[in-house]
Amino acid sequence: MAIKTTRILTTSDLSPDGVRIIVPWKDMKVQSSIFVPCLNTRLAETQVRWVFSQLKWQYVAQVRIEDKKMGLRVWRTM
Repeated sequence: MAIKTTRILTTSDLSPDGVRIIVPWKDMKVQSSIFVPCLNTRLAETQVRWVFSQLKWQYVAQVRIEDKKMGLRVWRTM
């Protein structure tokens, strides 16, 4: 019998690969960036887009490999 687990995520948490990533969005200043390590970069950007729209911020995102990890680098622009 499979045990069903419930993940509790806040609306600003990211989880593009099913692993919860907590980002301190309120600490993010204009021109700062975060790196979201993930394989599902499309879903990561969709989740980031939703968070940024809620905060009424603008961003630029780029799929990158950093320290041998694939992911999405996101810069806050406004």
